[in-house]
This record gives sequence, C-alpha cells and structure tokens, in this order.
Amino acid sequence: EHEAAIVKLEPVSLDASDKLRVIATTNIVADIVSQVGGDSIELTALLPLGADPHTYTTSPQDMVAVTDAHLIFANGVNLEAEFLPELIQHSEVPVIYVSQGIELRALGEDETREHENADPHTWTTPTNAIVFVHNIEHALSAADPANAETYKANAEKYEVELERFDEWIGEQISTIPVNNRKLITDHDTFGYYTDRYGLEQIGAVIPGFSTASEPSAQELAALEDMIREYGVRAVFVGTTVNPSLAQQVVEDTGIQLINLYTGSLGPAGSSVETYLDYIRHNTTAIVEGLR
Repeated sequence: EHEAAIVKLEPVSLDASDKLRVIATTNIVADIVSQVGGDSIELTALLPLGADPHTYTTSPQDMVAVTDAHLIFANGVNLEAEFLPELIQHSEVPVIYVSQGIELRALGEDETREHENADPHTWTTPTNAIVFVHNIEHALSAADPANAETYKANAEKYEVELERFDEWIGEQISTIPVNNRKLITDHDTFGYYTDRYGLEQIGAVIPGFSTASEPSAQELAALEDMIREYGVRAVFVGTTVNPSLAQQVVEDTGIQLINLYTGSLGPAGSSVETYLDYIRHNTTAIVEGLR
C-alpha cells in the first residue's frame, strides 16, 4: 500500500542558489503547497486546470518533472490511483499524501471496491485543508530545514485564514431554510462538506465517485423522482463534467442548474484561481441556489 504513513524525510542538499523542487498532483493541492512554500520552493502542478484527477493520463513532461523533483505532494486516498503509481515506479522521490490524518468518510455499500471504501475528495472543507497544511509544512521543513521558520510562519498565517473560512461557511449555510438543505450534484464530491456543514447529499446525476461512469436510464428516472419528491431547488454540476446529463435532468424537472468547481481550480480570470476562491465560489453558489 502506497499510503502507509508519513515518509521519513532526509534534508536535501541544496546549493545557495537552489530551491527545493516540488511537484503537486492536482492544482488544488498545488495552491495549498504554494501558500506554505511561498518563494522558497520551485513548484510544478501536474494536472492542468480543468483536468479530472479520476481520468488523467500522464505525459512525457510529467515523467521528466518527477525525475527532477525532490518531493511530490499528492492528495492520496487513491484519488491519483490511475496515474501516480506508474509515474513514480522508477523514481526514488518521496511522495507525501497530504490527506494523511484526516478522518476519512466511508462510501456507500454499493460503491466499487477500487477506492477501498474511502471518499477521496478530502479537500472540500477548510478544516481538512488545515491537515494538508500541517503535512506540507512538516515535509518541506524536513527536506529544507534552512527555510523551516519561513514554512512555519506561512503555514500559521494560512491556517488562520482557513479557520476564518470554516466559520464563514457555517454562517452562510445557516441562512438556508432547514428544509432546503438538500444537495443534488452531478458527482459525489461534496461529502466532507455536507457532513461538516449540515447539508444532506441526496443524489448524484452520476452515481458513484468516478466521473468516468455513465448513469443508466433507470438511474436518471429514479433521480428525477427524487427531485420531485424532495422538492429540490437546484442541481449543482461540476465544471469538469459533461453537462448534458445534468441538462437532461433540468429539462425534465424544470429546476435550476448551478456550476460548482469540483476537482480543479478555474483558469486565469475565472476568479476561482486559489483554493480560498474555490471554497468561496462553491459556498456562495450553494447558498444562493438553495435559499
């Protein structure tokens, strides 16, 4: 098993002009790493904006980046199971799983076993992101002790912001009438979020946890019955997912379709360019859609 425990890291020998070369798998992990590493690291994100971690395939450039890197930060919980094992099989680079230590949610009984029954979408709450930050700070400081004070200061500053965001989300969600706190999404990404903030996730247009799956006509019909039964006000769809399925549901039931960011940040100019933007955008969209 790749994700046994936090790796024991030795300091990397760096010249004065050298920076720690760091890879992050998703751009969300990359943004959180950049908040801790700042200018002291040279950071590469593997997945381009808009890419879906469940279906990503690696490029020759990725192979080159891994050969040059001192550390790799991955979400873990099998999110990168499709591409990371192949990428690191001939490499000695330590992989840090930033979700290490988060209390994982179990998936439903009928989920495929490939995810080992744990929900990989750990990044959707700021409280989980604080665990990421601890793991990142620990690893950067171990590999590059000369900059440990900087990493610690950056991490502490960012944690304060994450705590503030956690409180803000709670306040926002509390403005939604209790009977409306039901979330239907096209992809079960928001389990940690709904658990933490008291929403109920009552269905997904794409069943299961991988966007590679297509729903059957019966599954769509069952979902549409559920929408009518619960009087749900909106379906939330991810920006990385084919929207035609969700569009079909909206046409059949006449409810709103609202965009959420799931596994990726937005491109430049989208105003969802950082993790905090991502949390703010999704929370605002959920609250406006359900209120």
